[in-house]
Amino acid sequence: MAIDEHNLPELVKEVRRQLRLSQEDLARELGVSFATVNRWENGKSKPSKLARAQFDSYCAKMTRQRRLMLPGGVK
Repeated sequence: MAIDEHNLPELVKEVRRQLRLSQEDLARELGVSFATVNRWENGKSKPSKLARAQFDSYCAKMTRQRRLMLPGGVK
């Protein structure tokens, strides 16, 4: 999945909404801190290359399991 950096806050919120996860839950799934997810959602920081890859992989996995439906699909 390609992440548009300008839409990252909305994407993170949408992923959490669809999966019914708190910021803490998503952070745990990705192996990052709650503060990191919070900063992504608030547009205060962007994910590192590793964190971005983890987020992409997690979204792809949830999409394959049909638990997540993102606009534009997964690339």
